[in-house]
Amino acid sequence: MTAHRINHEPVFLLAAAPWRESSLRLEVFSRHYGRVALLARSARKRQSELRGVLVPFVPIDASWYGSQELKTLHRAEWVGGWPQPQGRAVFSGLYLNEIMLKLTTREDPLPELYDSLAHTMRQICSGNDHAAALRAFEWELLGRIGYAPDLTQDSNGSTIDPEMQYWLRPEEAVMPLALAHRLDVHRSRGLVVAGEALIALREKHFATGNSLQQALRITRFLLDFRIPEGIKSRQVLQQLQQLEFGGTQGGNG
Repeated sequence: MTAHRINHEPVFLLAAAPWRESSLRLEVFSRHYGRVALLARSARKRQSELRGVLVPFVPIDASWYGSQELKTLHRAEWVGGWPQPQGRAVFSGLYLNEIMLKLTTREDPLPELYDSLAHTMRQICSGNDHAAALRAFEWELLGRIGYAPDLTQDSNGSTIDPEMQYWLRPEEAVMPLALAHRLDVHRSRGLVVAGEALIALREKHFATGNSLQQALRITRFLLDFRIPEGIKSRQVLQQLQQLEFGGTQGGNG
């Protein structure tokens, strides 16, 4: 392997788009090289060996070469390990791919995040309850890329108290709600959250439905701040749920 040739790297396919007559432009997230743009030449031809291999939600063994931003895919093999998602799980997988695509920086190695993505994809594809897995991954992602507030202590340097209420704003330490009222900052965009919910999210342990719902409020608030244009997969799922339930329920993605 040279500096410009990578062999047998585990990746997840985040997105694929047609490129010229018969090729595909891919965005993959690799374990050791972060998000990488790859050109899969002739991948759309019927006789291509890549047909049926370049699929989302399961790990792929990929080899590529090139020194420019757009590398050339040399070889890919399906690794598998779990089944493709079914039903609502497809939207959970699409949601994970979308936030990874929108929040990660190209060619920024984050091997721990890759491992977390693999673990979460396995849970989504193999299980029925996706909400806790999604919340845990959202928090992992925000933390790994530096967008998660410190939930071990508040703006005063005090340990988060499960019995207290806090004021949460993006890019700032969580503030005791009483202090936020005294400083009159509670009128700005933010969330009132219980210390108990902050601790549950920090530890990725959701013992009750309420703690899971509070985690959703927090991660959605922080993600929406970073992705102001919105998350398409979440919007589609919400529209489907509105059709099913007559607009009485929202999505949990």
